Amino acid sequence: MQPDLQDLADQLTLPTTAPIGIALALIAAVLLALGTQFQSRGVNIVESSTQGRKTGLSLGQLRRLLARPSWVIGTVLLGAAIVLQLTSLTQAPLTVVQPLGAVALVVTAIVNSRVTKVPLDRFTIRAIVICVLGVAIFVTIAAFVTKRHPITATQLSIVLIVLSVVLAVFVVLFIVGRKRKPRPIFYVIAAGVLFGFVVTLANVVIGRIQTIAFTDFDFDSADILTLLCLVGLAAAALLGTYFVQTAHSSNPPDLVVAGLTVIDPIVAVSIGIVVLGEAASAPPWAIVAFALAAAMAIYGVISLARHHPQALANTAVADVAEGPSPRA
Repeated sequence: MQPDLQDLADQLTLPTTAPIGIALALIAAVLLALGTQFQSRGVNIVESSTQGRKTGLSLGQLRRLLARPSWVIGTVLLGAAIVLQLTSLTQAPLTVVQPLGAVALVVTAIVNSRVTKVPLDRFTIRAIVICVLGVAIFVTIAAFVTKRHPITATQLSIVLIVLSVVLAVFVVLFIVGRKRKPRPIFYVIAAGVLFGFVVTLANVVIGRIQTIAFTDFDFDSADILTLLCLVGLAAAALLGTYFVQTAHSSNPPDLVVAGLTVIDPIVAVSIGIVVLGEAASAPPWAIVAFALAAAMAIYGVISLARHHPQALANTAVADVAEGPSPRA
């Protein structure tokens, strides 16, 4: 077999545990969809009791969320989804697992349409299809032309520096936005970007833990960076989670999921390409295809934000857990 063909064959060969990873990722996608639906119900009940503009949930509202059964159930489901997704990364490559998250977008759209009794119009369906196709093409190309390398301390430091800048920018935009009422899609995009970093750093930490498990542990500078990764991961996850909750107050559940399943993998793979050099040997056409596929997926998210029927009424599934809504 020629060297080029052998390299391609090596890239197409999946680990024997890949089916387990794929199954876990699919279950995680369904739990993500259901958890988002429940959380959306709880957030909207709490947020609707506050007069004024929707400029972000207050600490008081966050505390009241803990008293909403639907929000608590949704949080448990999302927690289970995260655990399963992280576990799937130990069984299958990121480029195989990540695109499966788009299943959550489809499931959420269908569930939200059924329980709100609001049918999806052709614009919404088209936007969802564009989202799924865009991210599928983007990650599929990545599976063929990217190759993972050991992450150097310099590369990891760059990721942490970029994350620090991104966190600072989003915090500033949020503070300024509280006075000017930011567009609802801001929270969706911000959450997707932050969770893209979460996935990247989680992958690094998981790899480091696996390395420690099979070697004699010796704390060194690499482990200091690993600890910094944990800190960055926690910061991005906390702020991203807050943005997700705020996004629920002014966006339909499927648009929120779009930010997590479309923008998230694009950011994660882009970090791998730009910072970690995973596409250093990719042909020029692949770079162009990356850009087009990413633009396609992002256009789908924006189109979904513009044309979704905004069905944020009570959901029948969450109502079972929530009970009667409080009167204004």
